[in-house]
Amino acid sequence: MSISFSGEPADEIITSSTILPEDSGEASLRPRTLDEYIGQEKAKDNLRIFIEAAKMRGESLDHVLLHGPPGLGKTTLAAVIANEMGVNMRITSGPSIEKAGDLAALLTNLQENDILFVDEIHRLDRAVEEILYPAMEDYAIDIIIGKGPSANSIRLDLPHFTLIGATTRSGQLTAPLRDRFGVTLRLELYTPEELGRIVTRSAGILGIAIEPDGAEEIASRSRGTPRIANRMLRRVRDYAQVRAGGVITRQVANEALLRLEVDRQGLDSVDRRMLKSIIEFYGGGPVGLETLAATINEEPVTLEDVYEPYLLQQGFLTRTPRGRCVTRKAYEHLGLEYSGQEQLEL
Repeated sequence: MSISFSGEPADEIITSSTILPEDSGEASLRPRTLDEYIGQEKAKDNLRIFIEAAKMRGESLDHVLLHGPPGLGKTTLAAVIANEMGVNMRITSGPSIEKAGDLAALLTNLQENDILFVDEIHRLDRAVEEILYPAMEDYAIDIIIGKGPSANSIRLDLPHFTLIGATTRSGQLTAPLRDRFGVTLRLELYTPEELGRIVTRSAGILGIAIEPDGAEEIASRSRGTPRIANRMLRRVRDYAQVRAGGVITRQVANEALLRLEVDRQGLDSVDRRMLKSIIEFYGGGPVGLETLAATINEEPVTLEDVYEPYLLQQGFLTRTPRGRCVTRKAYEHLGLEYSGQEQLEL
């Protein structure tokens, strides 16, 4: 498998027919069919209908946009769709496609009904993105040959293909691109029960001895995200092998995760530092994102994309027009006396 990223020569291959290198550690845990894919029931039910209808007509699946927080299985679901359709899938990412010619090379090398998966599609360059418009609608691209007065435009026909775009920031997609996707699916955070099933399945694949309450303990601290659950499972396995005879029980999982500074609510050291900083330095809020990021020495985009969604969902944090505020629940979780703003009571 050969992949090139920004700055590589144009003649290098910039896609992969399997998975990206950063996903290779979880490759063995990835489900291959919709029946094996746990959770996201609404999305799966709709996909079953769309896939079956496309197969009955002998056509390619309509273009699909997958959006939602990171780690919920967008790349995995794209691979499942390709497997269910019985076609090949080429994988690339928005930042790696630097020029319109790169995208043209990808599209012209696709076979009939193939899938092109573009991760972080919201980061596509605007000039590259415009090449996609006729490709998605008319299955053709316009290429300019030559320069100046002698330049000519040639339209190349493309095989019918399916573009699957994945993004954690659907709001940053331009309206013309977003409207060209026939199927739009949002992946939601998983319930502890679904994560428990995922942990149990992953443990079976990895050959890890785990008790149901051990899987439940890991699942309850995984922030609704399968990627985090699988990562925690591996670390708890290490602890169990060294300190607990290789069997993951609730007590073993609790001890291992406390060593990783993950508490019973799934909050890690950065989460708690965020909440404590708002309480100690800003009286519980409100405080702006940039100010908070500078206070705890983290990037604003990291706080907004990685940490805030879970804190908001669990009720530890609120957003107001003036900034972020900590709730009474956060004070109680941190063992601090509540002294928040009156507006939080309302």
